[in-house]
Amino acid sequence: MKITAIKTFMARWGSRPRGLIKVETDEGISGWGEAYSIGPDLSVEPIANYIFEMIKGEDPRRIEYIMLKLIQQFRFPPGGTGLAVISAIDHALWDISGKAAELPVYMLMGGNVRDRVRVYHSIGGRDGKETAEQAQKMHEQWGFTAFKLSPYRLDPNAARWGRICSEAARFFEDLRKHTPAEWEFAFDPHAQIFEPIRALQLANALAPFDPFFYEEPLRPEHLPAWARLHAQMQVPLATGESLYGRFEFLELVAAQGADIIQPDVCVCGGLLEMRKIAAIAEAHYVDIAPHNPMSPLSTAVNVQFAAATPNFLILEYILPGSLEWKDWVDEPYLPKNGYLELNNRPGLGVEVNEKVVSGSRGYIHWQRTCPIRPDGSTGYI
Repeated sequence: MKITAIKTFMARWGSRPRGLIKVETDEGISGWGEAYSIGPDLSVEPIANYIFEMIKGEDPRRIEYIMLKLIQQFRFPPGGTGLAVISAIDHALWDISGKAAELPVYMLMGGNVRDRVRVYHSIGGRDGKETAEQAQKMHEQWGFTAFKLSPYRLDPNAARWGRICSEAARFFEDLRKHTPAEWEFAFDPHAQIFEPIRALQLANALAPFDPFFYEEPLRPEHLPAWARLHAQMQVPLATGESLYGRFEFLELVAAQGADIIQPDVCVCGGLLEMRKIAAIAEAHYVDIAPHNPMSPLSTAVNVQFAAATPNFLILEYILPGSLEWKDWVDEPYLPKNGYLELNNRPGLGVEVNEKVVSGSRGYIHWQRTCPIRPDGSTGYI
């Protein structure tokens, strides 16, 4: 079997683009993958075309060999945009390999260690009662018992920090009063806190009400700050969506900088790399909860990973709703009792509707926008 083509699709997700990649072979078996929107999103296609010249004619089932060849032939670290495309190609190669073997991808990775994959969903509300009502609706329809939300009740770039912490605590206490004790709530400051002491103050404010985890309060660049913060905290600390390959995660977990890591399979280098990251984490007694604010295709990739990974904890999930990607795949993984059930379909377990994806093609200019502080300076996103 040989790789004969790589095709790129810029599919629409609301006001955001998604880069999808299809790898074709001379035996008529094709595979699909998804690249994270690192930006600029228009870079996905030329990078994919560049990579094709490196791997055309190769056997797509030689995934370790191809990934090694790509990293070596890039010579310099490919960075976020390059790794996002490499990740999508990796997904497609696993998809092809599973289809060729007539097995789910998780069976190629040692078989499933679990029968279903627990998921959580983001929620919000003006107060604890309204947020609890939203969580209750999601529980009644899909069975969710784990949720994630912002801790900020006030503008973190404008209000006094002590008030931000006290209002977050008041909100969480109110939320707990209106929800079952068994439900989990994680909080995501979204890397908007610059000073580690403030991150600790906010964590301490939330701690009495038992958060599931406290996600990425700081920027990822200075790992010693994470180690110090983790040593002082009384709640589980999670991070990793802004990191890339196994070497960065090795530094983080070796420094004892987190309890839970959150690599993104659409940017870290793909399934092969994420398996290596998970093994490193397992050796350091660290759980893994993949970052997954993506489409049903990315979710399908994550399900394969979670099924075969012993130290997997929980998967981030976005319901299709009315978004354009609801018809992207033929049988998307949908929650039942708060879990995604495994299927035994070969490859990633879903088939992409190329006609739908092609019909949504077209560049959508999208970028994150920095908040502006009262003094006119910019804040972290």
